[in-house]
Amino acid sequence: MAHVERMPADVRQDYEAIDAENRQYKQILKDIIRHRLEPDKLDQLLSQCDMDAVSDVSEKDKPGQLVPIINKVTAGYPAEFDDMGYPVGFADDYVRCPDIHDPNAFAVRVVGDSMQPKFAEGDVVIFSPKADVQNGDDCFVRLTMPHETTFKRVFFGEEAELRLQPRNDMHPPIIIDRSRVNGLYRAVSHYQKL
Repeated sequence: MAHVERMPADVRQDYEAIDAENRQYKQILKDIIRHRLEPDKLDQLLSQCDMDAVSDVSEKDKPGQLVPIINKVTAGYPAEFDDMGYPVGFADDYVRCPDIHDPNAFAVRVVGDSMQPKFAEGDVVIFSPKADVQNGDDCFVRLTMPHETTFKRVFFGEEAELRLQPRNDMHPPIIIDRSRVNGLYRAVSHYQKL
């Protein structure tokens, strides 16, 4: 991890992008091998690809998962969101997260001031789709009709209401019907912009 952190930014970005892509290719190959190849052909394929089907590196020794930064999310009124057409796990930029073990984790840059003082504009927040969401959690909220996203604390109200609560007292809460929620992803890590 220390060697990666000391790399020049442009080299590190290329290294991390290639590393993320290689891990995805390895996983694809592992899935193909598990389901479609006879065991006697496995060694032959691995020797041609120069890959190991099972990693010798334990989770604690890995330098951290690369999480794609997929776009920006408004910390204000819900706004239209675009994942820029990237498939899950791919992006133009990545952030390394040593304690994340969710292959579908994603990151976004914060825009706006409604989540201040904890989250400022330009901060990178990592979300995990497999993390449980509780009352008061900071979440990436994906809405339908129209397709919008926002970053707020969530509180489950009576019946079918969901309150989207900003951290900044200068912004009012937003009450929506839960039927509009297309995705609710809890923040699991946070990198502050210096």
